[in-house]
This record gives sequence, C-alpha cells and structure tokens, in this order.
Amino acid sequence: MSERQWPVLAYIGLGSNLEAPRDQLERAMSALALLPLSECVARSSLYASAPVGPQDQPDFINAVAAIRTRLSPLALLDQLQALEQRHRRVRDRHWGPRTLDLDLLWYDGLTHRSPRLTLPHPEMPHRRFVLEPLAEIAPTLSVDGESPLILATRLKHQALTRLAE
Repeated sequence: MSERQWPVLAYIGLGSNLEAPRDQLERAMSALALLPLSECVARSSLYASAPVGPQDQPDFINAVAAIRTRLSPLALLDQLQALEQRHRRVRDRHWGPRTLDLDLLWYDGLTHRSPRLTLPHPEMPHRRFVLEPLAEIAPTLSVDGESPLILATRLKHQALTRLAE
C-alpha cells in the first residue's frame, strides 16, 4: 500500500482514561491536525463511557475525528501509534487503562485485513462510544450497511454520556 495521490477520508476513534483524559483527547485532536499529508476536517463531541473489558479502571472519554489524508492506511496507522507513544501509552493488558488509544476505524471504504490492521475496524458496529460520535460527524456513513446512529440505538444498554463542551 503506497501513498495515495489524492486525499482520502478516514475516521479515527480516540479514547483515554488516564492522566486527565479530557486533556489527552484535546491534545491528540490538535496533533491529528498536524499529521503529515493530512488535515483534520471534523471532530465529534466528547463522550464518557464505562471501560470495555476489565472494570477495575476509570471510565473513558471518547471521541471520533475525520481526517483527509494522502497517507496509506499502514502509514496512517504508524503515525497514530507514534502519537500514542508520545502520550506515553503503555500496553500492559488487553483492554486495560491507557493515556491514549487511537483506532483507525474506516479508511475511504477500504476493506483490508492484515496482522497489523483490519478495516473497517471490526468492533466498530458493537461500540456505542464509537457509533454515536461517528454519527455526529458522518451521519450517512455506512457501517455494516446501516447508519452509525441506527446501530447505536441498538446498543442503548451501553451507557454513554455526551459531555458539555
């Protein structure tokens, strides 16, 4: 996968539950706007949600951003992981607490499967904390053939609170 010759649209999920999570996301959003060959074109509100997996950790703050990029999916993933490292992300346990989690959710409608990256993100249709922010900035995007908002309404059992700006 080489660099594209035209900008494509990609959606990135952001999450944090350590070291001032709201500030972590604000700094990450600013950093996304500075990625090479990319520009941030939209960002959702912030949302609070319970952690997926181990419950012995703080709640998460989540959001979704849209970027236009000329980076390939793997080059974009490399940039996102480098940004996580700059935020001192530690991978101690699966679904554990983190200073910053960046997930490449969707990339120009591409379907891709490799050991490093699956597109679209396979858990996206099952996570209200991704779908509702995504619906804010991409209400007509098709996720498993449906809008993010329709999918989110099926997940009302997953608690989610939109935070005041």
